[in-house]
Amino acid sequence: MNPVQDHKRVLEPGRFSAIRSLIGRQEALLSPYATISTDAVRRHNRVKEDIRTPYSRDADRIIHTHAYSRYIDNTQVFYLIENDHITHRVIHVQLVSRIARTIGRSLRLNEDLIEAIALGHDIGHIPYGHFGETCLSRLSEQYGIGKFFHNVQSVQFLDRIEDCDLTLQVLDGILCHNGEADDVRIAPVPCPGWVAFDKKVQDAMDDNHPLKPSTPEGCVIKFADTIAYIGRDLQDAREVGLIDDSIPLPEGVTAVLGATNGEIINTLIYDLLENSDAEDDCFISYSRETEKALIDLRRFSRRYIYDNEKLTAERQKIERMYATLFATCLNDLEHRDPAARIFTDFINTGWISSDYLCSATPAELARDYIAGMTDRYFARRFEECVIPRRVDQRFG
Repeated sequence: MNPVQDHKRVLEPGRFSAIRSLIGRQEALLSPYATISTDAVRRHNRVKEDIRTPYSRDADRIIHTHAYSRYIDNTQVFYLIENDHITHRVIHVQLVSRIARTIGRSLRLNEDLIEAIALGHDIGHIPYGHFGETCLSRLSEQYGIGKFFHNVQSVQFLDRIEDCDLTLQVLDGILCHNGEADDVRIAPVPCPGWVAFDKKVQDAMDDNHPLKPSTPEGCVIKFADTIAYIGRDLQDAREVGLIDDSIPLPEGVTAVLGATNGEIINTLIYDLLENSDAEDDCFISYSRETEKALIDLRRFSRRYIYDNEKLTAERQKIERMYATLFATCLNDLEHRDPAARIFTDFINTGWISSDYLCSATPAELARDYIAGMTDRYFARRFEECVIPRRVDQRFG
């Protein structure tokens, strides 16, 4: 029998040093405010760094998580419509990455860090979009574990549940990514270490607490998130017949931003580059004119898309689905049923951190299991809870 071979390749010291030296020379060309490899801080440092930058390595770790795989079946806004041409989370994440890297490259910021934050920023989103988040938050408060926020859950999945040992800079960018706030100008606020970051996560549970990224790359993601969805949601709304030419955009919006998704993206990127600074100072900013037009566009989208009765008609049913699944999970945990889905598909899978399993309460386990579901998986588990299982021909 042949001995088991170790397929872990190691570069010769000279070649390794040459690659690391090249990375250093490349990073020396970045903005003086850019985040570089030597700034990276990990919680555990279990594995030595390799030829990748720490942030490039984080991007690879995120892509290989189970949580990232679930992006493909999480819808963005239109969660009850069967249409293959509307945006799912996996598309949105790629759009954010592309837009943010374009901005970051122009400002001479760290593209590897930008990509890692972009890839992980929406991992905490749950079935049925932001309304699903509202439902799960109510249940979480009801069972004494605080409010639920998808940005906090993204950190929870990557830092605690799958224990990826990502850098503080990536996790901070993910935590602070929300682009919904009407920020016209953002400057990074340093986060000195893990104690400060963990406190920042706890503070984020207060929905009135402002979150400022600790790096300029995190600031870019915050803007890119909005740029990626604000025009795309209009495009998708037209695709599914929610709005048409009889509901025109406000004149002030079209005059400043344009009327199509492509025009809006280009306008916002160019305006951001013209009004941001990563050389003499460090801030990311829109012009006042663009900020006003963007606020007006958000108001339009809220009225005609997000709060449209065609989109909200089934919300009571969705709320009952969440309540049923949460109660079922708690019951299965109480009775320790090994055949229950929360055990077979979550707790006993082998990829969940043992530290997390030892410390999580039953309510937290239920919350995190449900938060990790895709739209279709969520619907199938609900059907199992409420529809009696039929036996084909005879009992076995």
